[in-house]
Amino acid sequence: MIETKGPVYRPGDAEYDAHRTGYNLALDHRPGLVVVAADPQDVSTAVRYAAANGLAVAVRATGHGISVPTDGELVIDTAGLDGVTVDPAARTATVAAGVRWREVTAAAAPHGLAPLSGSNPDVGAVGYTLGGGIGLLGRHHGFAADHVRRLEVVTADGRHRTATPAAEPELFWALLGGKDNFGIVTEMEIGLVPCTGLYGGGLYFPAESAAVALHGWAAWSRTVPEQLATSAQLIRYPDLEAVPEPLRGRYAAVLRVAWSGPAGQGEEWVRPLRAFGTPLLDTVRELPFTEAGTIHHEPPFAHPASDRNSTLRAFTAATADAVLDLAGPDAGSPLIVEIRLQGGAYSREPAVPNAVGGRDAEYLAFSTGVIGPFALEELRAAHSALHESLRPWSTGGALANFFGMDDADPATVRTAYPEPVHRRLTELKAAYDPGNLFRLNFNIPPAS
Repeated sequence: MIETKGPVYRPGDAEYDAHRTGYNLALDHRPGLVVVAADPQDVSTAVRYAAANGLAVAVRATGHGISVPTDGELVIDTAGLDGVTVDPAARTATVAAGVRWREVTAAAAPHGLAPLSGSNPDVGAVGYTLGGGIGLLGRHHGFAADHVRRLEVVTADGRHRTATPAAEPELFWALLGGKDNFGIVTEMEIGLVPCTGLYGGGLYFPAESAAVALHGWAAWSRTVPEQLATSAQLIRYPDLEAVPEPLRGRYAAVLRVAWSGPAGQGEEWVRPLRAFGTPLLDTVRELPFTEAGTIHHEPPFAHPASDRNSTLRAFTAATADAVLDLAGPDAGSPLIVEIRLQGGAYSREPAVPNAVGGRDAEYLAFSTGVIGPFALEELRAAHSALHESLRPWSTGGALANFFGMDDADPATVRTAYPEPVHRRLTELKAAYDPGNLFRLNFNIPPAS
């Protein structure tokens, strides 16, 4: 038996289903045990129990991070580890493992501060940060992982450790980029940046303007300063009431912007985009940072999806043509494709080194498709065709936070890191988790 303060669920228990699923419903998880941690000691107890009973361990907070089947194994649910405290003088926030970005931005906003959060406010702050973390302020300030000050973590031996650049520096380096391969983080302390709002939103161009919009955005994106985050998305919206009426059932090329400087300057930078056609919808406006999630308006509900990503060294007119050929309005593609501008502060090494990869990328190409309307094999074929067509501009890498359920093979995982970084990660894995207890993830196996 396992003795914890929080509840433990097994198959057949009334609350089992509520705690076993991930955000991606394409994976139907059936773990042997789900431990809902009431405190960090419960995490330690669960890890020790798993090690003693030959069970692999997965961690679940908001569910976005579970990437491989957990059948018969042990899942530690950290959603109950909540709480955010902000130190406005130090410009830091202490964030527990179950906290979503929405809660962090709400706590920081009264002090004129903001975290390096992502485009989706419902994503868990800790998991996102351990994978690197790219968001609406990142081109100006870098990866979210670059702003971590302290990590509280339970390692494979069940020990509680405090990892900082001074205490456990190698563990600190590996966790920031290596994600949950090295332990379960129960709390983090992060730096905040001054920011009260954005000038941002989306310009939704119709199918007939898609080519002009994507080509224009490609040229324009190469000129913008670091205070501007931007992406271009090609999407066919479903004919559902949840979709804004002008977009319902229609194809759109969406140009998204988030300017973190004075609104008047942002308006000047966005002006050239408005020349690409008459948008179906224009949501660009001044908004408080607490409403930053409306820029990407990503679905807050779980759904079955297939994802893939590639990092690119450039996005040219020829790259835009390659994307339009396979995902343009006449391609009949089952995919939603987004190109995010990287570069800027993402390309610079942080003051305290970490294992985050992808710093050589100027753009990220991300594709996703919903399973159900489309068969999984159809989506896989479309992903392969698209990313193969982008190979001439590819860095050969990917971003760990954008991996999908087909990317869990260690050979694919290593593409998220430069070779020396990956080699060092495997050596540290052998030191901190030699039995690969934490393997129900985008796994980095220990060096043999």
